[in-house]
Order: sequence, then structure tokens, then C-alpha cells
Amino acid sequence: MIMNTRRQFALRTTAVAAAIGLGSVLSLAQAQTAVTTKIMVGFPAGGGTDAIARILAERLQAELAAPVVVDNKPGAGGQLAAQALKAAQPDGHTLFLSHDHSITILPMVMKNAGYDSGKDFVPVAGFATFVNAIALSAGTPATSFKGYVDLVRQGGGKANVGIPAPASVPQFLVQEIAKKNQLDLVSVPYRGSAPMMADMLGNQIPAGVASIPDFIENHKAGKLRVVAVMGKQRQAAMPEVPTFAELGLAGFEEVPYYGVFAPAATPKATLEKLAGAIQKAIAVPEVKDRLTAMGLTVGFMTGEQLAAREKAYAQVWSKIIKDSGFQPQ
Repeated sequence: MIMNTRRQFALRTTAVAAAIGLGSVLSLAQAQTAVTTKIMVGFPAGGGTDAIARILAERLQAELAAPVVVDNKPGAGGQLAAQALKAAQPDGHTLFLSHDHSITILPMVMKNAGYDSGKDFVPVAGFATFVNAIALSAGTPATSFKGYVDLVRQGGGKANVGIPAPASVPQFLVQEIAKKNQLDLVSVPYRGSAPMMADMLGNQIPAGVASIPDFIENHKAGKLRVVAVMGKQRQAAMPEVPTFAELGLAGFEEVPYYGVFAPAATPKATLEKLAGAIQKAIAVPEVKDRLTAMGLTVGFMTGEQLAAREKAYAQVWSKIIKDSGFQPQ
């Protein structure tokens, strides 16, 4: 009787082990055969948007139980990546992580951007807002925004200011700073924030306007100085830096957003699955802390909420662009 019991136990143990082994093999096989999801970024590796995409992609792999990679498609301020999204299959495996420039601004400043955000894309989810700022290179003697304005005046009133892309929010911000302070500031466009940052760190250009995620690491390291930020209030990541409104430059309180977009006609069930994964990903404390440390205000927005925010943002900036006298090119 004892022998039979031991034999039955051994058989059960073997069966359980076999089942576990089979489950592991099946899980491995499923992981190996899972379709890779690409998150396109319209700027070079090394910039703020690229870093944000990699943080999100890393966690989404766990939430989707499938490979997720970042696909950099730099050029034309994100226009090339946006056009690639338009041409992609609407199966949920090609996504576009973007901020306001590619989605809202480019279609307003170009006669033909090659895509229509409202028709060719569908918002999956928003996950953060951020602000743009002006920073000074370490080689620039000024230590404040007022000091920078005074320095430019002393030098004849003309200076170059780097921007990550032409016809962008940073360019219009430079124009407003120049107009308000009666300066001749020339926007110098780069192919993304990474090459602009390289020139700023090398003291090749005295100032630049870009997003807080682009500047924050070097600001904290003392390699450059952020001297003013957009938004209605100071940023938690750098509370010592005043807003433009505090400095007398109103009209830049509406802050841009970060979101994930899919091709139009992507099935609703697929969009809901992706949105759920994004919501879970940014709720993970480590992910939220890393994004917050980059200067983002993390918060989930459904596709519908992101679409509404995009519409409101477009209304504000269409007026600013029109009032600046800029003509679509």
C-alpha cells in the first residue's frame, strides 16, 4: 500500500513537472513568435523624445508580452515619421510617439505636410504634458533671462538661438522674445534636439529653445542654464526657474503634450488594448519617476481626451502663428 502511494505521488510529481515544462516551452514559443511592435520617433537617438520612447517601450514589452522596439526616423521635424505612420498597416504594430510639433504644428505651417493628422491618424493615448524653455550655454556669461537680454543688447541686439526644428513652437517663441524685447534673434534650426544640444554643450551657439526633457539633465549638471519656462506655473523639476509670464511674456501658458498614435482604421479593440497597456505602464512607480525626472507631468489621457487636447492646442497656436505673419511653406 505504501509502495502504491509513493508510486502515485511520483507519477503526479512527474506529471506536474511535465506540465510546467510544457507551459514554459509554450510561453517561450509564444514570445519568440510574437509580432514586434515598433514605436516610431521622428527625431534622432539621444534626444528627449527618444529617451522617453525607450522608457515607455521597455515597460510596454512586459504589458503586451511581446517585443517593443523604438524606430528612429529623423528628418523634417518628425514629418518623415508621420508620413511613415500614414503608410503603415493599421494592425497596431506600428505606432508613432510624438509631441505637438509633428501632430499639430507641422500641418499648420506647411502647405502640404503629406498627411492629415485628423484623417490619417487615430490617437491611442496621451501620457504626459511638458513645457518648452530657453537655456543658455555654459559659455554665455548671463545667468538669468534678463541678464541674457541685456547681454544681447550690449552686443548690438543680434544673436543666434538654436531650435530643434524649423517652423516649430520654439521658433515662434524666439520671435515673441525678440519682439517683446526689441532684439534681432535669429532662429537656427537643427535636425532634432540632440545635435542642437551638442552645439550648446560645445559653446557653438549661445542659447537654445527646446523642451524641458531635452535640457533637464545638463541643467542639473551645470552644463547649461535654463532661464525661463512656458506654462502657468513653475516646473517641479526646476522650481528655481521663472515662467515667461512672470517675466512679462504672456501667451505661452498652453503646454504641449506627448501621445501615442496609430494609423487610421486601426481596430477599436486593438486601440483599447494598447491604451490599457500604456495606462498600466505609466502607473508603474519606476516608469513614472523616470519620466517625471525628465521634466514631464505624467498623466493618462484616453484617445478621445488626447484628441480634445490636440484640438484646443491647435486653436491657441493657429492664432499665434497667424499673428506672427508666418506663411505656410
